[in-house]
Amino acid sequence: MHPASVFDAMSARMAEDLGFEMGMFSGSVGSLSVLGVPDIVLLTLSEFAAQAYRINRAGNLPLAVDADHGYGNALNVRRTVEELETAGVVALSIEDTDLPRPYGTSKNRLIPIKEGMDKIRAALDARQDPNLVIAARTTVGITPFEEVVERAKAYATTGVDALFFAGMKTREQLEQVSDAVDLPIGLGSTPPVLSGDLDYLSSKNVKSALQGHLPIHAAMKAAYDTLKALREGTPPGEIENVAGGDLKDMMIRGKDYKAWLKDFLASG
Repeated sequence: MHPASVFDAMSARMAEDLGFEMGMFSGSVGSLSVLGVPDIVLLTLSEFAAQAYRINRAGNLPLAVDADHGYGNALNVRRTVEELETAGVVALSIEDTDLPRPYGTSKNRLIPIKEGMDKIRAALDARQDPNLVIAARTTVGITPFEEVVERAKAYATTGVDALFFAGMKTREQLEQVSDAVDLPIGLGSTPPVLSGDLDYLSSKNVKSALQGHLPIHAAMKAAYDTLKALREGTPPGEIENVAGGDLKDMMIRGKDYKAWLKDFLASG
């Protein structure tokens, strides 16, 4: 399955209307849509959870989220699970990257495996809804791949529901992980060698493979180009690729609101 990358209420409605099975709201997309800043953990848990809530209340698209490092230590992870579960997400991942990046470091690094395990155990302990899926996430490329497999095996012993891997590059890497653990696998933005064959991915127990976060980047480009054209004097009637009335009405659920206005506000 390829989830839809969503960033607000309207993008989630679009994904639902187009038939996507699930939406994905990531920390990087949250940083862009809420704050307009890079993905360096400046977004707070409350801001992230509030945006997830807004996305969820807009429709019925199941929403998975990237909860970064849980916004702190294992006790912060507990709070993260509580807040995101209350916001209505169906799945979340907790990663083992050392975040925010400590002073004096120039590259990303991972926390010790034992600390990563304790964070996952804290997340599982905080869960109240047994249907909430919790995934342990690690990143390929920061450490030797042998350690990626070691981390996958260790996290699997916590009772976590799934494993999520960012930065997976080759089929050989995926096969090593799939052979090492018997858990559902999620993949971050995948290269063509991994993303094109859903039957192959399914055979390796991959349940979710992201396709990047193109929707918010496309929206950014469209808004910038429109504003630039208007600023430079292009008449509004000559601006192209603007949503027409039918699409707008569908996205704001105009028919529903017209019916409610008639049913509940009409006189007599």
